[in-house]
Parts: sequence; C-alpha cells; structure tokens
Amino acid sequence: MESLVMRNLFGGIYNNKKVLVTGHTGFKGSWLSYWLTQMGADVVGYSLEAPTHPNHIGLLNLPITNVIGDIRDQNKLDETFAVHQPDIVFHLAAQPLVRLSYDEPVETFETNVIGTLKVFEACRKTSSVKAIVNITSDKCYDNKEWVWGYRENDPMGGYDPYSASKGCAELVANSYRNSYFNLKEYKKSHTVLLASCRAGNVIGGGDWAQDRLMTDIMLAVSQGRKVSIRNPKATRPWQHVLEPLSGYLMIGQKLLEERTEFADGWNFGPSDEGSVTVEEVVLNIKKHWDTIDYEINRDPNQLHEANLLKLDCSKAHILLKWKDVWDTAETFEKTVLWYKNFYNTQSVDTTADLNQYVSDAQKKNLEWTRL
Repeated sequence: MESLVMRNLFGGIYNNKKVLVTGHTGFKGSWLSYWLTQMGADVVGYSLEAPTHPNHIGLLNLPITNVIGDIRDQNKLDETFAVHQPDIVFHLAAQPLVRLSYDEPVETFETNVIGTLKVFEACRKTSSVKAIVNITSDKCYDNKEWVWGYRENDPMGGYDPYSASKGCAELVANSYRNSYFNLKEYKKSHTVLLASCRAGNVIGGGDWAQDRLMTDIMLAVSQGRKVSIRNPKATRPWQHVLEPLSGYLMIGQKLLEERTEFADGWNFGPSDEGSVTVEEVVLNIKKHWDTIDYEINRDPNQLHEANLLKLDCSKAHILLKWKDVWDTAETFEKTVLWYKNFYNTQSVDTTADLNQYVSDAQKKNLEWTRL
C-alpha cells in the first residue's frame, strides 16, 4: 500500500509524532509498533526482551528505538521518557497470561498494577506527554458469566490474579484521571488526557505465548501432533489483533486532538457472531489447515477460567464510530494462513495482512481511513 495512504490514516496524526509503546516486544505491542512506523511515527519501544523464540518483533526488524527495561524500574522509565520526550504513550506492557498468574501472583500484581502506576508517574514528570492510552483487558470486569456484554461503567473485579490485576490497573487509571489529569483542570494545571481501553481475545500471526488457544494449535500442527483442548465449551469474543489496535489508535488520535470527551474507558470487541466456543474455533480453522488434529483433555483439577465473557461496545460504535472490519471467518483464515505460510515457507505476512485490513476498512468507509 502506498506510504501516503498509510500516513494519512487517523487524520495523519501519527506522522512525525514521537510515540512510546510499552510492551512493544509482545504480541499486540509488536503489531502496534509496526503499524505506527508505517504511518510515519517515530517509535520508541520500552519492554523486557521478547518472551518467546521465535517472536514477532524480531521477525519484523523494525526501524524503532528499542529500550530493554522493566516497567517496575522507575529510574529507567524516567530516564527513557526524559531522553525521548514522547508526545503520546501506549501502555501495553503486562504479565498477560491467566494461568501464569496463578503461579506468579506477586509478579503479576507488581507488573500490572505497580508497573502501570510507574508508567503514569513517568508520564506525569514529562511535559512533552499529551496523551496516554492505557491498555488493560476485558477480564478487568467483575464477571458474572451472564449473556449480556459488560459496559464501561460496570464494576471492576477479577476471580484469578491476572483478572484482578487488570481490574486494579483500571482503578489506578481512574485515580490518575481524577487526581492528576482531571478533565476540569485540563489546560490549567496539566495538559495530559488519559484513556483506558479493554479488548476481548485477540488472535493473529506472530503470537507464541504459552497457554493461548491459537498459539497452542499452531505449534501442535507445525510439529505434527494433536493439540489438547482444556475447556471446549468456553465461549470467547474472538477478533483479529488489528481490530482493537484500530480502536486504540482512534482514541490516541482524539486525545492528541485535545478532545477531552474521549479521555475515558472504552471497550473494543467483535460483533456478537464473534463469540464462539473453543471447539468451534478448532473446527473452523481446520478448514484452512486440514492436518490440524485435537483431543479434549478435561482436567478435574483445572484452574478456574471464565466460560463466558462478552463486551458491550455500543459506546465505541456510537461515539467513536468504530467498527470491526473482519468477521470471524476472515479473522480465523488470516490468522491460520499467517502461521501456515510462516512454518511452510518462512514468510511473514504481517505487511500483507495490514494492507488488506486497511483496504477493507476503506471499502467500508470507516472514519479512521478518510482523508
């Protein structure tokens, strides 16, 4: 796709902007960093080393400033912010795995709660920062496992340590928005707008994190073995990684445009047909890689994982005019083909997928694609 088209996305707001992305070596962070570079942003990534091998960020070899550091290290954060003077911060760094949080609860809370607090402190000390987009999870809500989607003003909660840590991170964001980045004081005592975004299960090429369904399936088929399915009836809202990223980027655009009404909480999830069971996911993706095989392995001592969780994204649809681009079938197809091509030919289809996504969004005349 022509670079001019990419640079004009989101009103051209990211062209020549200094953007700091925490967690850039992770799955979502690597896709976001790539998209930002394609739009002409000067990206600074701050993160631990990539947690897996292979990893998406390494395959992309992006022209960005790569800072290896822990978000719990306030001095390192402050130094990085002081040197690079970012205009906007996308905070994605986290311990992102539910099952690992049972094994490492202290690290999970320290990273996801105190780490978030320290990122906000670094922002507060840096006069160049005008916008913060804080990324948590749909699991931040107090999940009753009912059929209705959760709205942005529903109570925070969390059964497992990971979910609870994300609920806490939302409380931290709300506290900072009230205490330090208060909207009534905007342009008086401060010039920072803070929004917080929650998304459902995201899939796409380049994710090798453990205990994630799509990753487990892709690894198993690449090695010629069956994948073990723990919870076949669990229902999740599946969406391609580019979907919530388009929402995060829209929120970032509005904040940089000084639109105070968007400094709030936002859900980004698929349409209702995007919520399907784990077993239906496996059967769907077999259409694109027929050697996939699986077995159901119910563990009577299995750790608690939610069976049903949905988001109500009406707020983003109505106020932000955000909509998803790819339906479930296309999401699964794009994801499976990314891995299939990688394992069979060593190709990396990230550029092709992003270009197709933008092209399809243009055909739908979505607001963020308009010149």
